Amino acid sequence: MLIAGGLIAGLTAIWHLLMIVGGPDWYAFAHAPKYIVESARQHTFVAPIAAVFIAGLMFACTVYSFSGAGLIRRVPLLKSALITISMICLIRALVTVPYLIRAKLDVWNMVASFGWFFVGVCFLLGAVVQFTEKNK
Repeated sequence: MLIAGGLIAGLTAIWHLLMIVGGPDWYAFAHAPKYIVESARQHTFVAPIAAVFIAGLMFACTVYSFSGAGLIRRVPLLKSALITISMICLIRALVTVPYLIRAKLDVWNMVASFGWFFVGVCFLLGAVVQFTEKNK
C-alpha cells in the first residue's frame, strides 16, 4: 500500500511540475485557485513557486512512503510522518464531501477526493504496519 501511495504522490509531484511548462490552461484544468491561474497568465513567479512547493511536499511523501515500504533506507520521524500524511490526505478527502453535496456534482473533485482518500488509507495502513512491527 505504501508503494502505491508513494507512486501516486510522485506522479502528482511530476504533474505539478509539468503545470509550469503547460501554462495557465494546465493550472486551470487542475482547479488551481484563481490567483494561481492568473499568476500563470501574467507570467509572475507565484504560480511556479506554488507548483514547485507542492511538488516538493509530494516528493517528500514519496520518500516517506518508500522508506516505510523498505525500498529506501529508513528516514527520520517515519511513523510520525506517515500518520501526519495520512491524516492530511484523509481530511482533504473528507472536506470535499460537503462541497459536493451543496454544489453541483463535479467529476474532477470527486476523482481528486477519492484519490486523496485512497492515498490517505495507503499511508495509514503503512503507519499501522510500522507500529505493529516495532511491537513484535
